[in-house]
Amino acid sequence: MVTIKLASDIRGEAEAVFDTLADLRGYGRWLGNSAAYAGTADISSDPVAAGTTYVEPGPTGVRRGTVTEFDRPTRVAFHQPMTMRPRLLGVIDIHVRYTLTEADGTVHLERVVTLTFGWPLRLLRAAVVPQFRRESERTMRALKAHVEATAAR
Repeated sequence: MVTIKLASDIRGEAEAVFDTLADLRGYGRWLGNSAAYAGTADISSDPVAAGTTYVEPGPTGVRRGTVTEFDRPTRVAFHQPMTMRPRLLGVIDIHVRYTLTEADGTVHLERVVTLTFGWPLRLLRAAVVPQFRRESERTMRALKAHVEATAAR
């Protein structure tokens, strides 16, 4: 198991940060596509809540996600096992948890990604983990920029 921990301080309100993270349909407004992320589809409910399911297809695999925690405005978590392409590579079990703490007009956001690799991918873990770290960093930067720009308006 590998854990990637990131944190950022965002000028704004916890509700705004949380609502941005929870709005799966709205990710395209603030998180552009990348080699790892091509959008979110097949969202099972609106509004999003604990138990909502979704699909994130990508060039290296398909993540079939579920919202596992939904405690507005302090915590939201996702379980999104990723079936690799080709399938013989197996599955990466992915858990993403965001924790938000608000103080004096700033939100301290923590993102913790836990990865568990199936047998075929264990040999490639050293190459795969940096990709997940870069994507997590990109997501945090984009979220911060979006929330702060929206709050400034």
